[in-house]
Amino acid sequence: MTKSANGSAPAGLGDVLRPYVEDGTLPGAVGLVARGDDVEFAAVGSLDAGGRAPMARDSIFRIASITKPITAAAVMVLVDDGRLDPADPVRRWLPELAAPSVVRTPDSPLDDVVPATRPITVEDLLSSRTGYGFAPDFALPAVRPLFAEGVQSDGREPQRFLATDEWLQTLAGIPMLHQPGEAWLYNTSSDLQGVLIERVSGESLPDFMAERIFERLGMRDTGFVVPAAKRDRFTSYYRTDESGGLEVADGPDGQWSSMPPFPSGAGGLASTADDWLAFGRMLLAEGATADGRRLLSAQSVRLMTADHLTGAQRAASRLFLEGQGWGFGACVDVEPLDPWNVPGRYGWVGGTGTSAHVVPATGSVHILLTQLAATSPVPARQLRDFWRYAAGA
Repeated sequence: MTKSANGSAPAGLGDVLRPYVEDGTLPGAVGLVARGDDVEFAAVGSLDAGGRAPMARDSIFRIASITKPITAAAVMVLVDDGRLDPADPVRRWLPELAAPSVVRTPDSPLDDVVPATRPITVEDLLSSRTGYGFAPDFALPAVRPLFAEGVQSDGREPQRFLATDEWLQTLAGIPMLHQPGEAWLYNTSSDLQGVLIERVSGESLPDFMAERIFERLGMRDTGFVVPAAKRDRFTSYYRTDESGGLEVADGPDGQWSSMPPFPSGAGGLASTADDWLAFGRMLLAEGATADGRRLLSAQSVRLMTADHLTGAQRAASRLFLEGQGWGFGACVDVEPLDPWNVPGRYGWVGGTGTSAHVVPATGSVHILLTQLAATSPVPARQLRDFWRYAAGA
């Protein structure tokens, strides 16, 4: 059990999070640790640095990359429907990617390319091994244009994205960094999953997710837009300024007040702790909802939460995946490097200061939502303290 600062008594979740508000690191935070049917919850601080309103259990956050497992689940809904198979080449639905080129070596110039040796498959998208994405070295010639040409826009600014078809056409004009299936690369594959869902289903990604996931799980406050009627619960979002203080990056009436041109499957959702808890509990129940209906097959959940990387692929991605592999849409712990790294633990972190994991071995769900931009792939101290507490270490 985690001890309080003076070591005299067990600390509760609020005791772990509150010091980060008191020292000015965070305006506020919502933490939730569900162990079976028991849920421990804490809301500390305020919706914004000005104290507009106290943080609450139903406060809404920009959840960034903990969108990724939800997008992967939406793809698996189509797999369970029989409309996709993980082995399917995606060129049927994404003809822009029918004949991609690949740089000869990762540090080759953009005009030194070879053809892809095989088609990109649905599984490549799900396991983030399409050949597109960013590696630990952002300066590689095939990585730089992802940022320069607007493919890899900052997911925390969704209104700045290219429209979906333009986004995919632009991506298709950039050589891949690796051959399909050869290496794990971050982020772009999750956005491709969102485009695939739209092309296969004939619906927009927001509509498909709302109908097939959010409504069925009771995720009432999750979506790509926060309606005006809910913005009194919507947190402001901050980044650290040059002096180490907080500056506003987005307010309640900002980037999430209207539908973006490209709803990002990699990081575009706003949500609450209880909504993500409903999703996490569905995974722990092997695809069943709270009322006993089935959202996903047990086999689909097993595929999502299993590590699909080779040892060499994990080693090459250590900056992002230290002691971890990658399932469909999120990491999977494979090495017990820290007390919270339980083999099989599945989940991810978001660049807006969010974290969500399910731990099948203990039947638990751990969620931390904050509103401060991450500045490094290395987890912030408040995340590590939360994970330590959630693990009971």
